[in-house]
Amino acid sequence: MQFVIASDHPCLPGHFPGHPLVPGVVVLEQVLRAVEAETGIAVGALRLPQVKFMAPLLPEQTARVELDGQAPRWKFRVLRGEELLVRGELVQQDTPPP
Repeated sequence: MQFVIASDHPCLPGHFPGHPLVPGVVVLEQVLRAVEAETGIAVGALRLPQVKFMAPLLPEQTARVELDGQAPRWKFRVLRGEELLVRGELVQQDTPPP
């Protein structure tokens, strides 16, 4: 799933003034939307046992979410072109840790 965070997004003025970066929580929200789009259901409560931010996403840049897995556990990657921005794992909360 591809996405772009608009330069007028309300999170940007404070993150960081003069040099806006898309906050990690906004990027992770796009991962959740990708899971919900793929499954057709609201995921609900979840855990993020692993998340690593590799590079920043700037406003107006196109990024994409790649998912591997199925309910209740997905590995994900967020890329800008071929550059890895974020990788991690998303687990529905009612699933016990491994």
